[in-house]
Amino acid sequence: MLVIRLTRTGKKNQPSYRVVVTEKTNSVKGKFLEILGHYTPRLKQNSLDGERIKYWISKGAQVSDTVHNLLVNEKVIVAAKVKAWRPKKKTQEARLALSEAERANKAAAAAKAEAPKTKEAAPAETKEEAPAEEPVKEEPKAETPVEEPKTE
Repeated sequence: MLVIRLTRTGKKNQPSYRVVVTEKTNSVKGKFLEILGHYTPRLKQNSLDGERIKYWISKGAQVSDTVHNLLVNEKVIVAAKVKAWRPKKKTQEARLALSEAERANKAAAAAKAEAPKTKEAAPAETKEEAPAEEPVKEEPKAETPVEEPKTE
């Protein structure tokens, strides 16, 4: 199947594109049958051969979404613009799966972090560390002064 699409030509950070007719299976920078025009987005310049584009479309060539929008802007074809960029479904599904996996990992890490604390805290309290209980006692001390002004 033939397709009319853009192929990038230009330096780094200076994009310019050729509008070409090629087989859909060919790589983007690969072989093409004919150059149909040029497009430079930084300078907002384009030169398209409208007659040749109409010829290839009449022969059954499909037009990429971006080229379709360029042709509508230049009034080579009369149609509505199409959405040129669509997020890939695999990417969205991967993000959802990744976020679910992250949630599961966080929950597992939290459970692991809490479990050793209870196991380590129990032997530490029984052996020698009474200061570990003092912060717990300090909290009630903070509450008792609050109660004392109420009684005074």
